[in-house]
Amino acid sequence: MGEDPKWELAILATVQGFYEKLLQEHLGGEVPVPAGLEAISLQSGDDVHGTLLSMHRWLRLLDLAITPAMLRRALSPDTDAEIAEAMLRYFIRKRDVSDATRDKTDLVATFLYRHPRVPGQWERRGYGLDGSIPLAPFEIAMLEILADADAPALSEEQTQLLRQFDRMQQEAEKFRDLNALLDSGVIVRVRELKQLFDTTFYHPSVLATIAPYNTAFGQRFDELFMKAAKEIKTFARELEEQGGSILGNVDGMDITVDHVSALQESELLRIDYGTALEKFRRVSRLRKTLQEHPPVRRVPPVPARTGSAKPATPLFLPDLEAMRAAVTPQQISSEEGKLAKVEESVRAFVRVADARFRHVVPMRYFNLILTPVEVAAFCADDHEEKGPQGRVRHALLRMVTVAARMTTELEELRRTQNSPSLWRLHADALVVLLEIERSVQENVKRVVSAEPESGAQAEAMPASLKRLHDCTALVRQTLLPTNKVSGASSGR
Repeated sequence: MGEDPKWELAILATVQGFYEKLLQEHLGGEVPVPAGLEAISLQSGDDVHGTLLSMHRWLRLLDLAITPAMLRRALSPDTDAEIAEAMLRYFIRKRDVSDATRDKTDLVATFLYRHPRVPGQWERRGYGLDGSIPLAPFEIAMLEILADADAPALSEEQTQLLRQFDRMQQEAEKFRDLNALLDSGVIVRVRELKQLFDTTFYHPSVLATIAPYNTAFGQRFDELFMKAAKEIKTFARELEEQGGSILGNVDGMDITVDHVSALQESELLRIDYGTALEKFRRVSRLRKTLQEHPPVRRVPPVPARTGSAKPATPLFLPDLEAMRAAVTPQQISSEEGKLAKVEESVRAFVRVADARFRHVVPMRYFNLILTPVEVAAFCADDHEEKGPQGRVRHALLRMVTVAARMTTELEELRRTQNSPSLWRLHADALVVLLEIERSVQENVKRVVSAEPESGAQAEAMPASLKRLHDCTALVRQTLLPTNKVSGASSGR
């Protein structure tokens, strides 16, 4: 530390006061201070060297309690620059190469750059009398603040490393969306670059280079993050207006309107980047998912109905049979994936549920009621069996899952009656399910004729087949005008 122990003690006392206040706010109560380090004891100055020893031990403990994220939250535009400068002097003199101390030093130096005592003072750069470019004003300030810190000299290699920050700042400015910025890895590369400086990270020239970079990058990052969050909330609001709830799937988890409503952008930006990085990535991936597969197509909002208004005109498909003929293998494959998930989720429920209630499977909009034979089929250990019993069991599971998917899509169709674009998406899904149902019916006929004596499972198939037939009839009745249902059904 500095040569004057009283000057050193004044710096540490300032840091102690700030730390204690921060912890009191964080804990919601007083922090007990060791004897001899109370404010009144520090003013006496009887044993400066003894007080310094106690103060260093106390501050080391406080350093362990206070994280970079807590410090980020505590540093506000109202924070006194004298306090920030005292903290910077303290961190520099520690010369601790730990990530926590380096991050705290980084935060304080950047705070001083972002909040100059005189607005705009760091941008005022002149020219020397010999035509050379003098040191930047902020670097001069760093040299003055840390004049007695005895910082180690920079090597030529470290001077070259400093030049990379200008290039990375230019790279960051080119990004136009959060996903591209995060995928570029620039955050990780900059962090690794800072680690390469080791103890020379605390050199005034290094801090004077990194603080402007942090400020410029932070502004760009915040701008792109807020833009992404705004777009996601817009998607969520439109989906909610249409009666939907799930925006998309990120990392195997459905992201709902409620999740997005709970997103607090300003709070997320204030926590440590290292901790928040995965949350930022999830927001970015959700935005990308919504761009590629938007849940809502932009349509004018449907005005609310008044007492005299006419009910909305029912929606129907113009030519159901033509649409069924136009179903592509890709559509079939996509729907097969959904059916496989339904089958797996029902199997998982039935196998772990109480035996008295496992026949009632809670689905998203309804309860799926299974027959005893269907329950046994879902509970079977070898659901990949290829023999006669396996073929019967597979036919039963297919009928249950197709009927369940139809019921779900019918409910979605009903809920989106006032949104033609969303209605059509669910109608298209039902058309694909009708084609799959046709193949299921044909397979059931083959299984029954090939395995006429396959036991109780085969005997129970008509009940499952009737449920599937009823679902199919309801789908056709919903998608076709009333006067076409009977004709279309007879031509099946």
